[in-house]
Amino acid sequence: MRYIASLTGIAASLLLASTAAQANETLDVEMHKVSVDGVEESIGTVSLESTEHGLLLTPSLTDMEPGVYGFHVHQNASCDPAENDDGEMTAAQAAGGHYDPEETDTHLGPYGEGHLGDLPVLTVNEDGEANLPVLAPRLSMEDMPGRSIMIHAGGDTYKDEPHLGGGGARMACGVVES
Repeated sequence: MRYIASLTGIAASLLLASTAAQANETLDVEMHKVSVDGVEESIGTVSLESTEHGLLLTPSLTDMEPGVYGFHVHQNASCDPAENDDGEMTAAQAAGGHYDPEETDTHLGPYGEGHLGDLPVLTVNEDGEANLPVLAPRLSMEDMPGRSIMIHAGGDTYKDEPHLGGGGARMACGVVES
């Protein structure tokens, strides 16, 4: 009888753990340096996790220059180079623009009513590592399939001017696999 009770307890624990894992579904996105020549070496991952407060993005990145970088969700699931509007080949241009399903065409940051793809900035420490989580309160895991995550050179002003809200060239990218 004690054996059956133990098995029942183990089964209940496994069911609860499985339910908790489903509620806090996580997905790792491999990030790569990008250039006009294509997708290059991996620099680590960004883990996506649903929370009751929005989408939590936890980077585990290395081999970066210390500083603050623009961080965004982009429209397309590609990190390939492509021609920009001026006909110039651009790193990760196939990712398209910032994820903006409501077509607001404006940068207002992760807490504003603009692009949903605007994320808090990515911070890289003096050891060249990025590991501080950021929260995107208006995003959920359901928004992510078919998208890419982009790291831009330079910080982010979350404004429409200068172009790209102050973010610079596309320097690293990862495709969100569904």
